[in-house]
Amino acid sequence: MKLLISPQNLEEAIEALAGGADIIDVKNPKEGPLGANFPWVIKEIKQLVPEGVELSCTLGEAPNLPGSMTLAAYGAASLGVNYIKMGLSGVQTVQKAINLLENIVHATKMCNPETKVVATGYGDYLRANSIEPQLVVQAAFAAKTDVVMLDTAIKDGKNLFDFQSHQQLEAFIDTAHEQGLGVALAGSLRAQDLVVVKDLGADFVGLRGAACQNNNRDTGHITRERVKELVKNIK
Repeated sequence: MKLLISPQNLEEAIEALAGGADIIDVKNPKEGPLGANFPWVIKEIKQLVPEGVELSCTLGEAPNLPGSMTLAAYGAASLGVNYIKMGLSGVQTVQKAINLLENIVHATKMCNPETKVVATGYGDYLRANSIEPQLVVQAAFAAKTDVVMLDTAIKDGKNLFDFQSHQQLEAFIDTAHEQGLGVALAGSLRAQDLVVVKDLGADFVGLRGAACQNNNRDTGHITRERVKELVKNIK
């Protein structure tokens, strides 16, 4: 299982790399759980990432505006990232999700066929006014994305396991794997959750808060010491 750490700037990216993160996932928490960062920040961090470490970036919580989101996806792919991901917060039906994702995949692969697309749903989908996790898998497969992810939309101290049982998550992972999709879990996960996520069979686990001082994704900063402890929990 690969450890994905989400820095918001170059300084945090340096700490995440020093701690042993497998994937550097550039985001901007000020703009939401999957808030998009500026292209110059992503470009600066890319120059730092060594061989063997992958780079990811977020497009934000995607509104149901395929034109806007495809332009964002094309721009992100042009930066040479390995993954781009977006949260399906702006869609309420599986057909709308498929349409949005199909266009995002098309724009991404047109720019860079090697860039993988991560469709992100929410464990707390009712609070996000989005589609349920199993429908996210259905949409991701139909749209030919590469990875499907579950996160939480609202960061209020609750985490993924407050909204999805182990049985539900296992079914989500198994269904996605049967469709040939990679699977990532995130959502205010703690260090002690990593063994559980690994046992469930996820391919990736994403964290920010647990890698920060005081476990605070908003006011804390990622430190190499915290990342090293997270690495120990999954190796």
